[in-house]
Amino acid sequence: MSFFYLVAFLSVIFSLMTIFTKNPVHSVLYLVITFFTFTVHYIMLNAQFLAVVNFIVYMGAIMVLFLFVLMLLNLNKDTEPMKSPLVKVMGAIAGMCLLATFLGAFRALEQSDVLIKPHENIGLVENLGKVLFGEFLLPFELSSILLLTAMVGAVLLAKHEKGVKKQHG
Repeated sequence: MSFFYLVAFLSVIFSLMTIFTKNPVHSVLYLVITFFTFTVHYIMLNAQFLAVVNFIVYMGAIMVLFLFVLMLLNLNKDTEPMKSPLVKVMGAIAGMCLLATFLGAFRALEQSDVLIKPHENIGLVENLGKVLFGEFLLPFELSSILLLTAMVGAVLLAKHEKGVKKQHG
């Protein structure tokens, strides 16, 4: 139980460092460490599939992509636009909404009498496959068709844009 609290503490610390760090490259690196602590949480919760997906997709692909984009943009204080007061007010409102959500969740957790009993088969890829290709087969296939349609639409739009540029250029 103490290891859980240590990893949870590190998650909170690194996520706060992600938010409050001035350097965007350091912020992305702290976010990678935060995602790593989430992976440790998933392993502790016996959710191996989520741990592997989090590790490969978020830490391996998306965060490295963010890091490369930030390095290519070469952001500095001279090129960064000044934030308007409206953006600051909207950020404060969003922060207050997040705080209210957390307080409501903690209140509901205190009033709840439901205890989750650990089960050794929860989180295994085999069980996920049984559920995904069993009772959720239709939504899974519909989402794959939707993604395929979006991909074809993006390719057609990109070809159309090239054709328009050639005609006008």
